[in-house]
Amino acid sequence: MLTTLPNLLTLSRIVAVPLVVATFYMPAPTGPWLGCIIFSLAGVTDWLDGKLARAWEQQSELGRFLDPIADKLLVAACLFMLGVMDRFSAATIFPALVILSREILVSGLREHLARLPVSGLAKWKTGIQMVAIGFLLVGDAGPPALPVRLIGEALLWLAAVLTIYTGYDYLRAGLDHFETKPDTPPHNPIEAPKPSRAT
Repeated sequence: MLTTLPNLLTLSRIVAVPLVVATFYMPAPTGPWLGCIIFSLAGVTDWLDGKLARAWEQQSELGRFLDPIADKLLVAACLFMLGVMDRFSAATIFPALVILSREILVSGLREHLARLPVSGLAKWKTGIQMVAIGFLLVGDAGPPALPVRLIGEALLWLAAVLTIYTGYDYLRAGLDHFETKPDTPPHNPIEAPKPSRAT
């Protein structure tokens, strides 16, 4: 099961983590642009692995387990390195911490609530977050006429706002579930459950 293409694509995101981290120690503009390219390719696999798994009926417990781990490792590593290397402003540390805190919260809930569904708004949050990190990875190495870093920071703030909203809804859904029967599916106030491996 580990050797199916969807699972291999998921594993490739974990492999991408040290590669992206290594680009932070490469000189500009090579390092920032290479980091953005690797991160972007990893983001494509996040969309592709779930799509292929559903199309080929290769969804598995292993894939559902690895997929969010790969996503969170990649996002956490990038945000951590961006902060350590002063690649965004001091104020942008706040939305980065909000995003990381939400990931820990949802991971904890999903450990107990395997059927906790993914909302459409959470998918938008993830998409905006990935685009924001891509812009921030390029940062000041981008075209002088385009405020790449400022665009990335603005998008990260937007992702943080969506993070707070979706994180609250996941928390409320989890608390509702704890107050009902153990075999009752958790209520999602945003939208009905969908078969998805996104987070």
